[in-house]
Amino acid sequence: MSCYLAIDFGGTRSRAALFDDDMRLIRRAETLSRVSDGPDAVLNRLVKLGKSLSNAGVAPSAIGIAAPAPLDTKAGVIIKAETLPGWSQVPIAGALSDAFAGAPAYVENDANLGALAEYHLGAGQGADPMIYLTISTGIGGGAIIGGEIFTGAGGHAIEPGHMRLTLPDGSIRRWEELASGTALGKLAWRQLAASPLPSPLRNAQSIDGRAVGEAALAGDFLALECVREAGTWLGLGLVNLLHLFNPAAIVLGGSVMKLGNLMLDPARLAIEEHILYEGFLPHNVLRSAKLGEDVCLVGAALHARQSRAL
Repeated sequence: MSCYLAIDFGGTRSRAALFDDDMRLIRRAETLSRVSDGPDAVLNRLVKLGKSLSNAGVAPSAIGIAAPAPLDTKAGVIIKAETLPGWSQVPIAGALSDAFAGAPAYVENDANLGALAEYHLGAGQGADPMIYLTISTGIGGGAIIGGEIFTGAGGHAIEPGHMRLTLPDGSIRRWEELASGTALGKLAWRQLAASPLPSPLRNAQSIDGRAVGEAALAGDFLALECVREAGTWLGLGLVNLLHLFNPAAIVLGGSVMKLGNLMLDPARLAIEEHILYEGFLPHNVLRSAKLGEDVCLVGAALHARQSRAL
């Protein structure tokens, strides 16, 4: 029986799972990545995590790896990543392949694999083109066009969080600086400094996206204003993606989207105000992701199965 080892390697946590040929989950495990330990130690930890799932002496049919970009997917190398300070040209696919009896290993941008998973098994089924966004600490994303991951000429597409938007004062910011969990935390700091309004955030140990989201869900006015502003910027970025790709669906995942309509209502208002024409808004174009925190594991397993079959 074929089985596929999926690795989701992030700057904070690493997850591994074993899937059968029908993409049913067999076993799963996770650990802290501790990337400051350096590439060799981290790769050894990933191997140990993967081996904890496998039957003794049985190598997976293939290995799929979701990793932070930019990547050289053909060589199986992490070129560098903002979440991995000091890492450069790390051969993650080769290291895992060698540890599992030469099983073929395939690495791909984690958000691209999230897109693949939601397209085949999640909220994006039947939607082509489809955009997947994960909105949490930053904003990542992937595009499916013609049933395939769109990676661009150099293999680095897409990086939606790095779209540039212009603020009213004329300054230019990356989209993820305006509409992510990190952005929510920074907005709250500015609001607290500028306003005398009472807020539970004034007593919070840490003012980050999670704290702002919890306060907003509890009805705090100041936090709700932060979410409204971030939601408006979310909508403006979505307008750009709608105009660029004219997708059948944009699937929204990530921790910030747990705010639901608190974030989406101002986003929808911004879309309605700025969309060029209603043909860019097919029915049910904005969809909530379905596969949760394991979306990249599912995508990695799918990618391994597809790549092995080529």
